Amino acid sequence: MPMRPDAASLCRAAGRALVAAGLMLGAAPAQAGPPPWQNGANNDVTARGLAFTVPEIDVLADFHGDPIGARLVLYVGGNYFFAMAGLVRAFEATHPRLAGHIYWETLPPGLLAAQLANGGTVTCGNMSWTAPADAYLAGLARVRNLLHAGRLVGPPTIYATNTLTIMVAKGNPAHITSLADLARPGLRLAMPNPRFEGVARQIDAALTRAGGPVLVRAVYAKKLTDGTTRLTRIHHRQTPLWLMQGKVDAGVTWLSEAEFQEQIGNPISHVIIPAGQNATGVYAGAAVRGAAHATAARQWLAFLKTKAAQAIFAQYGFKP
Repeated sequence: MPMRPDAASLCRAAGRALVAAGLMLGAAPAQAGPPPWQNGANNDVTARGLAFTVPEIDVLADFHGDPIGARLVLYVGGNYFFAMAGLVRAFEATHPRLAGHIYWETLPPGLLAAQLANGGTVTCGNMSWTAPADAYLAGLARVRNLLHAGRLVGPPTIYATNTLTIMVAKGNPAHITSLADLARPGLRLAMPNPRFEGVARQIDAALTRAGGPVLVRAVYAKKLTDGTTRLTRIHHRQTPLWLMQGKVDAGVTWLSEAEFQEQIGNPISHVIIPAGQNATGVYAGAAVRGAAHATAARQWLAFLKTKAAQAIFAQYGFKP
């Protein structure tokens, strides 16, 4: 039976982006075990059974834990996948009943909204599974839209902010200094797809401030037509991967994503965007209407505003 279009998009995105597991931190492409850049920390399961992970072949980096018997299911916008292990550990320390029973996904918010709309079913490769969300976390605008549509229960919990940066290879070999440079002929870009990734709205605003509609058209129309802009489906995986593979010269991402790549030692750097041109993303979440674990969802949302959670966000450049 053919896959739903949304599920197929999820699968194709995972298949292309997750080859990063075999490249991060110099891992050998055929290395088994957990993806080397997470060291198993993003799997909230105590009894893991057979360990079978083959980078580039069988890796699901944006699906975490065991959906069967989960006591809390989170759909989390993927741009802080690296903070989730610490957040889950801190949360479980004060909610031990949930320890080892949290399942979360870190896909772009648009894809998570599509999964939410079809009842939580997702297909990747030859496997389909259903994990209805208890809480949905993304940009404030998308959360408000889903509240308005009746899929979430308000009010929204607002818990962090982030700003943009230009992610480049270490040493900035293309000598990029500003957003205006992104229009340079021949400069190869990785840019988030507005159809799936909420960050594209902030990028549009930043490009407009830096160079008006002309710069927006150059990056998202002219360069897309001539093949020097490549649209991502999962920019938090694809942009650093393509930079390390030498396929692109730059990409606009959240500052936290670049700082994470630098912290773990990948050959990635970033170019600061001035405050007058930058854009701020506001992160929010809400419980899903009819959630099976509504109490746990509310507890998670409340936790995100605590000092413990805010300290974890701060490690990667997020602000309250």
